[in-house]
Amino acid sequence: MEQTQAHAQVSSWGYACFLTVNATSIWGGVFPFLPLEFQTAEVTLTFFLAQALSFGGAFVASMLGSYFFPSGARRMLVSLSALLVFAGSACLIGAMYVPLAALALVAAGGVFLGIGCAGMFMLWQRYFSSLPSAQGNVRLMVGTAVAPLIYFALYLVPIALTAFLIPLVFVPLCGLCVTLSVREMQLDQPMFEDVPRQHPRVYRRAVADYWRSALAVGALAFAAGVIRGVALLHQEISQVVNGASMLGALAAAVVLLVLWQRMSFRFGLTSVFRVVYPLVITGFLLLPYLGPGYLNLFAAFTYLVFSLVQMLMMMQCAQISRDRGINPVFVYGFFGGVAYIMQSAGFLLGWLSDFISLGNSEWLFVVAMASSYVLGMTLLATTGTLFRPLTSKGAATADPIEFLPLAGKPVGEVRVKRGGALAALGATTGGSSGPEAQASGEKAPKKRRNRPSASDDAGVIRDRVSKQCLDLQEAYGLSLRETEVMELIARGNSMASIAERLVISENTVRTHAKHIYTKLAIHKRQELLDMLGQLEG
Repeated sequence: MEQTQAHAQVSSWGYACFLTVNATSIWGGVFPFLPLEFQTAEVTLTFFLAQALSFGGAFVASMLGSYFFPSGARRMLVSLSALLVFAGSACLIGAMYVPLAALALVAAGGVFLGIGCAGMFMLWQRYFSSLPSAQGNVRLMVGTAVAPLIYFALYLVPIALTAFLIPLVFVPLCGLCVTLSVREMQLDQPMFEDVPRQHPRVYRRAVADYWRSALAVGALAFAAGVIRGVALLHQEISQVVNGASMLGALAAAVVLLVLWQRMSFRFGLTSVFRVVYPLVITGFLLLPYLGPGYLNLFAAFTYLVFSLVQMLMMMQCAQISRDRGINPVFVYGFFGGVAYIMQSAGFLLGWLSDFISLGNSEWLFVVAMASSYVLGMTLLATTGTLFRPLTSKGAATADPIEFLPLAGKPVGEVRVKRGGALAALGATTGGSSGPEAQASGEKAPKKRRNRPSASDDAGVIRDRVSKQCLDLQEAYGLSLRETEVMELIARGNSMASIAERLVISENTVRTHAKHIYTKLAIHKRQELLDMLGQLEG
């Protein structure tokens, strides 16, 4: 137990240090802590273009590399990523002291930081994916919440020291924490042993199921990029953007952790996009009419939302890897490639808009119209009204991010037929149902929401077995995918037929079965049938 807690602290603090480095590099190198006279428009534009192209390109290259050369993805080097980040920060510092080579050093710094930070993101994604869902999500959120505290503490240090503190202290510390965390990973999981070209249908299905989620993240990244491009033209907004990004990360992590302590819940990235879409598009439409004060507030809100989505994207990618046995580098490379390429496009729009005019219209009209168009088209695509849904009959649909009950937290009560008495298979969360509940004055439970399923009638309780499996899901905190696999096992399907139906590998099905049996404290299918038979239909 003490060793597990030590690993948790190392990984959370290590990820927090990396996010701090990322916040001072991806958004302008160590610009928040460098002299303002160095941050000319020419320098910042050169850096952003070099960094953005290398950052987004690194994600796309990682996705393709993990598919065609999976053994290489398993040998991602911590030291190489840390060295690239260090070299990028060193180039930016060197640019201050060698004016004649300033632009060349800034461009090199952007490339090194872009590739290095993308590599570090991949390393942390692999680590969080390797952990059980609840454990990985908690460590990710704690690290995200701690990072802003470290970032703002840097403002207490003199700028002359901070510029050197990032590459000389934080980068090596982050590399050390990643190295220690990687030792905890269990590399015998299907997601790490997978050879994509042996079953390309699994990967095609994953892309078909999740391109909408990736596009939703990309649209919000586009909005954040636009604001960053505008901030380049208005230096007074730059500090607001950086600060808002970190405050947004802190608020998002703390709110999710507090909610998770009180309840279990599920939601998808497309749902998040639909919720914030009216606010973001309204904000863009008001840009031409309101002053600089509003621009600051909108920049802060945009980056608050983007910070939330970045964290949720890591959770979603980790869950896809666990549920489908897909290489986490491929999944995160796919999401990151879409998101950060769209973010780069947004940045270029925000920066170039100052040089574009439509008649006598102000340049902010260009930003408002183009951004609203991109967001609107993305909404149509992600809600399925622009393109027909790509999921076919019998194929698993895109699952939401699951925040299942934490360890030691009560998970539910299931009724068992034992002389008419109620036997708890799990601790109580919300009371019982039926005539007995009404007689005792208890509230009837809320109607279950439909769940993604591999069956044609997805989410429908078809018969007694379906209802019993949902009861066990609630009682033992099974994930949606584990519940699907459990139901198919209970119906007598073989591992091969389950893999075919859910479009995953047989090795992944066996892993899910192992997790199911562990959670239910059973060892074989007959014991599962006996447990289901004890439940009320």
